[in-house]
Amino acid sequence: LAGEAAQKRRYVFFSEVQFISEADLKAIDELWKQYSNNKFGYSVQKRLWQKANKDFTKFFIKVGWMKKLDTEIEQYNYRAFPNEFTWELNDETPEGHLPLTNALRGTQLLNSILSHPAFEGEEDEKEAEVKGSLRDNGPKPLTSLFPKPDYSF
Repeated sequence: LAGEAAQKRRYVFFSEVQFISEADLKAIDELWKQYSNNKFGYSVQKRLWQKANKDFTKFFIKVGWMKKLDTEIEQYNYRAFPNEFTWELNDETPEGHLPLTNALRGTQLLNSILSHPAFEGEEDEKEAEVKGSLRDNGPKPLTSLFPKPDYSF
């Protein structure tokens, strides 16, 4: 779906996610949700990521991709692939645990997926609140006219 080069190398670069059609990504998400009773899927992950204020560490802990270490201070580490991940749907499997998107080399791929236009309707509450208050209180500030820079690369 991301193109011939991604298919040859057998993985997707974050910059290639934009070439995956909205319809295809939504179809994949719907299949995850359908076969997990709405427990898994990218839209589920996006909602949880937004609830974590787009903080990937908090999100990874919430979906069970990181585990708490047995230390005196609160510390977490990434789970070891594949043995420390849950591959079955059961009551103990955290919401949003699957699909698993590798983030050991950074969060750019997952950020690109969760920010894909296929999931634009999954607007977080804070953004909706801000947009609503701007509509109610007159003209928008100049900063809203320019896109936020993305320094994730």
